[in-house]
Amino acid sequence: MARHRYVVCDVFTDRPLAGNQLAVFTDARDLEPETMQALAREMNYAESVFVLPPERGGNVRIRIFTPAVEVPFAGHPTLGTAFVLAGPLQLQVIRLETGMGIVPVELEREGARIVFGRMEQPLPSVEPYAAEQELLAAVGVERSELPVEVYDNGIRHVYVCLASPGEVAALRPDMAALEQLPAVLCVNCIAGSGLRWKTRMFAPAGGVGEDAATGSAAGPLALHLARHGRIAFGDEIEISQGAEINRPSTLYARAEGSAERLERVEVGGSAVVVARGEFRL
Repeated sequence: MARHRYVVCDVFTDRPLAGNQLAVFTDARDLEPETMQALAREMNYAESVFVLPPERGGNVRIRIFTPAVEVPFAGHPTLGTAFVLAGPLQLQVIRLETGMGIVPVELEREGARIVFGRMEQPLPSVEPYAAEQELLAAVGVERSELPVEVYDNGIRHVYVCLASPGEVAALRPDMAALEQLPAVLCVNCIAGSGLRWKTRMFAPAGGVGEDAATGSAAGPLALHLARHGRIAFGDEIEISQGAEINRPSTLYARAEGSAERLERVEVGGSAVVVARGEFRL
């Protein structure tokens, strides 16, 4: 009987039982991809991570699974894995090999305890979303305050901007219609002003009805706002997410460079380890 140990952490929060849940299987060398997917489905978190030996110069390689599919990159799994592994490895910066290349995560400590991390995310591509009217109908709104565009950094995110955070909180999207949308996995509904923004993310096609904290969407959100003049390039925004599903989360993001030449996308937050266990298969 094989034993497979895992760590559970709550990501984009500094207190237990909030933020976005993550399972990190710390030694996945003996697991086949089919078993990884089955374990992610068993955990039923937005994502689970499986840690493997490095192949391209990183500290470790990770594979990320939602309950339904494997994804090449995701934000809260990358940050949470950094918190889980960098403590025992005593690293200031941990370099995680993902399906979108190596993602470095710089960690801040208070004594021996890691309290904050910042990841440099893959630079996203940007394109208009062709099925805008179908998207707006599925979300249940008439229009977006900003252009409806898709950002792809390993996961495809589309953004619908509403007039107020209250409108975002009141949304009751048609999940079946969202699941049928063409060429998009994650639908982000946003509102805010200045450096404070509220977001909700729906991804029924990926097996996640509503996400508590979406790190892979936070960086492109900062870029989206900067490209359309809501913030300046280099500004760090604070993002609130997850309140509607009782998992309040806080994310920080910034995009550096310009609309013509994007140089860096950075997302930060905290995480806390809340449980450890093992599967016997």
